Amino acid sequence: MKYIYVFLTLLCFHVFTCKGQSLQDTTKVFKIETIDGNIYMGSIIAEDQMTLVLKTDRLGELRILRSDIKSITELKAFKKVEGKIWLPNPQSSRYFWGPNGYGLEKGSSYYQNIWVLYNQVSTGVTDNFSIGVGILPLFLFAGSPTPIWIVPKFSIPVSKEKVNIGTGAILGTVLSEDSGFFGLLYETTTFGSRDKNLSAGFGYGFSRNGWMQRPIINVSAMIRINPKGYFITENYAIPVDNVYLFVISLGGRSIIRNIGLDYSLWIPFGYDIGTFVAIPFLGVTVPLGKKKPGT
Repeated sequence: MKYIYVFLTLLCFHVFTCKGQSLQDTTKVFKIETIDGNIYMGSIIAEDQMTLVLKTDRLGELRILRSDIKSITELKAFKKVEGKIWLPNPQSSRYFWGPNGYGLEKGSSYYQNIWVLYNQVSTGVTDNFSIGVGILPLFLFAGSPTPIWIVPKFSIPVSKEKVNIGTGAILGTVLSEDSGFFGLLYETTTFGSRDKNLSAGFGYGFSRNGWMQRPIINVSAMIRINPKGYFITENYAIPVDNVYLFVISLGGRSIIRNIGLDYSLWIPFGYDIGTFVAIPFLGVTVPLGKKKPGT
């Protein structure tokens, strides 16, 4: 299995460190949100105390009353693809659940929910260190034992927008039970940009009974396919007894007003899986705090 990991790592480096599209260094671009919920992006070409004129790619020049404006945000990083503005990836530090080598910017925070019960809030303490806390509130069901956890993560940029290393842990316990602590220590190496990347990594789990003898292996990828859509795959090889259980996932992410909607199917095979099983995944990620994508 270690030879497979080495091969995938070399393949990742070859494919995802190729030079991609560079950010455009043009006039300043702004995102304007009006009080009725509309969002416009373009360059401000004129303004006074009452109005401003925004030059957009699709709608031409728009005259907007200042009294109708809810917020104005300068986009300091963006791409122009076929004349359309692509905002920075607002949720680039993870796939569906697993992390990659990129980190949260200092001051950025998000809330993630998976199938209602899984809840986690993460924040960037620095540009290279983040921490999250999570809970499965099973106490709502007749006081059932409730798992809680913390998720510290370090992000190490090796080569900007080409190679990043992430390392961290999931450290948890179960309330109302004498289960002790459990967790996972991991490392992942990400090749490529925040919009197009592939990660390969491994992790060792532990509990009160000791450490796993063999690692969990992970290979995941994210590819941006349009201004607000991503293809994502997240895959694991999990040691069970003397063999591995394999789990692959295929799906995507849609960005709806900075909120990420994740959807996929997870398919396990190997280890005496006697029939085809496809488990649906549905999650949302909501940005929090003052730090906004693109600022």
